[in-house]
Amino acid sequence: MSGTANAFLQGISRLESKVNGHHPRWLNSLRRSAFGWVGVHGFPTGEDEAWKYTRVAPILEIPFAPAEPGARRALSPGDVSALAGELGGPRLVFVNGYFVAELSALKSLPEGVKLGSLASVFAQEDEALEALLWRRLRERPQAFTALNVALGEDGAFIRIPAHIRVEEPIHLVFLSDAGTTPLVSHPLSVVFAGAGSRVTIVETHVGIAGGIYLSNAVTALVLDEGAVVEHYKVQDEAESAFHLAFMDVRQGRASRFSAHSVALGAALARHEVQVALEAPEAQVVLNGLYLPRGRQLHDNPTTIEHAAPHCTSRELYKGVVDGHGRGIFDGRVVVQPGAMKTDASQTNKNLLLSASAQAYTRPRLEIFADDVKCAHGATVGQLDDEALYYLRTRGIPQQVARDLLTYAFTAEMLDLIQVPSLHSRVLRMLATRFNNGPAAGVPA
Repeated sequence: MSGTANAFLQGISRLESKVNGHHPRWLNSLRRSAFGWVGVHGFPTGEDEAWKYTRVAPILEIPFAPAEPGARRALSPGDVSALAGELGGPRLVFVNGYFVAELSALKSLPEGVKLGSLASVFAQEDEALEALLWRRLRERPQAFTALNVALGEDGAFIRIPAHIRVEEPIHLVFLSDAGTTPLVSHPLSVVFAGAGSRVTIVETHVGIAGGIYLSNAVTALVLDEGAVVEHYKVQDEAESAFHLAFMDVRQGRASRFSAHSVALGAALARHEVQVALEAPEAQVVLNGLYLPRGRQLHDNPTTIEHAAPHCTSRELYKGVVDGHGRGIFDGRVVVQPGAMKTDASQTNKNLLLSASAQAYTRPRLEIFADDVKCAHGATVGQLDDEALYYLRTRGIPQQVARDLLTYAFTAEMLDLIQVPSLHSRVLRMLATRFNNGPAAGVPA
């Protein structure tokens, strides 16, 4: 490991002695193993294929201090709503990775639903959490997810009992407030959806502008037979920040999972998704929209593993890249031996708005079974000159015409958002991103 990486590891590990002092024995053992793994294997470099386009050197060079509870400016529930939106249902708020009860709202929950701070349930959920987290560390570990396990103190915990339907979306707000000291936080969230249950979860990641921070977030979801989970994520971190996220999904028989991500913020953002279809008739949909500009980098590695027969996966990611921004899609669909009757499709489309914008796309199919239906495709292009000319001949100014066409490219992804309040919020965010959006006739 390089001297820079060693210095980074030593700096953020200052919290290790504290987090290992008041947890169950199994968790202390897991944390030591995770931290040890990082010490042995180090951080990804340009030689690591999975991190080929995401160089972590800018992160390792910053002397981050570990975030601690209570180290934040005064915030009101109204401040949180202004930053993260208001969905109207239950809300958990985490500031610098720690649960803040006075900013949260636990309401409108059916009987038996467990929703709260992960830190408060470690001892009560020993068996389920131990199996889940040990498995995560043992299967395809990487440095930042291992650090999340080793140093993460808090996050959201959601358990939906069998055959329970949660009508209103559960909103998880992760707010970073670094102030003048670069901070790193490791929120770890866990969702258990019982057989036949149904829930919608919205993750919003935002930060106070101007601060330098690293949000190293992990979300793990387990869906039992017939469970239906719809997950949304809005990443609107400060553009001076770093956002590394990993979502691990395990699906049982006939379960249905859909994930919709929108990424606008952070200097460097990586949202990695791994889904395992572990029993027949499971279905997954992954949708993503990423909009890097300036010198932002947005990386979207995904893996969908078809480990059982008669499963279906659909994947659609779109990138809009401006300035010197870089957008990356690296998608894998793996069809394991015995996973007959797999039906999988994967599509990535990119729109470049400037001559210096860059898009890298790598859709992949790895098929080890017969009798399957799989397809993939990718495109990278610029705004259509004929369409621009047509709008200009109708008296529409050049920039407004460009904004309209860009909005039209993203509209397909916006229409996939089924939570009305979230749909409206993302629409306003896109209108702001496209400068003259509202003036150009973009609905708001």
